[in-house]
Amino acid sequence: MSLASNTLALIGNTPLVRLRGPSEAAGADIFGKCEFANPGASVKDRAALGIVEDAEARGALRPGGTIVEGTAGNTGIGLAIVGNAKGYRTVIVMPETQSPEKMHTLRALGAELVLVPAAPYSSPCHFVHQSRRLAEDMPGAVWSDQFDNIANRRAHVTGTAEEIWTQMEGRIDGFTCAVGTGGTLAGVGLGLKAHDERVTIALSDPHGAALYRYYACGELASEGSSVAEGIGQGRITANLDGAPIDTQFRIGDAEGWGWVKRLLEEEGLCLGLSSGINVAGAVRLAQALGRGSRVATILCDTGFRYLSTLHDPAWRAARGLPA
Repeated sequence: MSLASNTLALIGNTPLVRLRGPSEAAGADIFGKCEFANPGASVKDRAALGIVEDAEARGALRPGGTIVEGTAGNTGIGLAIVGNAKGYRTVIVMPETQSPEKMHTLRALGAELVLVPAAPYSSPCHFVHQSRRLAEDMPGAVWSDQFDNIANRRAHVTGTAEEIWTQMEGRIDGFTCAVGTGGTLAGVGLGLKAHDERVTIALSDPHGAALYRYYACGELASEGSSVAEGIGQGRITANLDGAPIDTQFRIGDAEGWGWVKRLLEEEGLCLGLSSGINVAGAVRLAQALGRGSRVATILCDTGFRYLSTLHDPAWRAARGLPA
């Protein structure tokens, strides 16, 4: 076993696991990148570290400075962990609709948490806009801007994509995941296609997001809604701009929850709904590519972050999700 030089060296180099149930359902080999193994228990640790180190390199973030971000939770947790390790204060603006576990985690990490009502991106009250204004008014602060700061996707080009390529020994036919900022899908897509242009990159989009229609017919338009946290996008962010997306799938909450439930009961993996949506998309992509194909996706975070929401039967019943 290797020895990490410091806690930040624990970010990345996560395991890749073959998912038995999804593989059998697709007649293919489906692999999940275990991003819950990061110190902050999510894929967003990668973007957090990349954004902070980019700000340091540019001289925008100096000793004793403050990191400000608007986030659905996981990026904030990653930034708080990175900030603690590097000696920065962290201020997080988050919609009050996110899970209590994320709020408790951020407070436990010492971040200053600012909760705001959920609002559309077009509103000045949207959590991203509020975080930007807060950073502008705060001396010594840097706004991490995870949606449009391409240091986010660079972390996946140089990190996540290279790890997947190495772990799969270059034998990969497709990759898919959902989009929040776009950093993961775009970064992994660009990184894998740099090795082999034939790798198919697919978007797995929840209902309520607009990207499925955009990649299918060039129109940013949404239909329905989703209870998934941290994914679903209504615009082309800077991280998503130029992403090499070959095809797209729309995944409903019930389908995503079905895979979360099966992976928990059959394989011992406790995941969130975004991971279930990713796995559902991977099954569809593998079926499209044909029997024997090899497809990878992202297991975004731990299901322990959603014990009072997705993994609570009463919460699911109130939202029409199956038991």
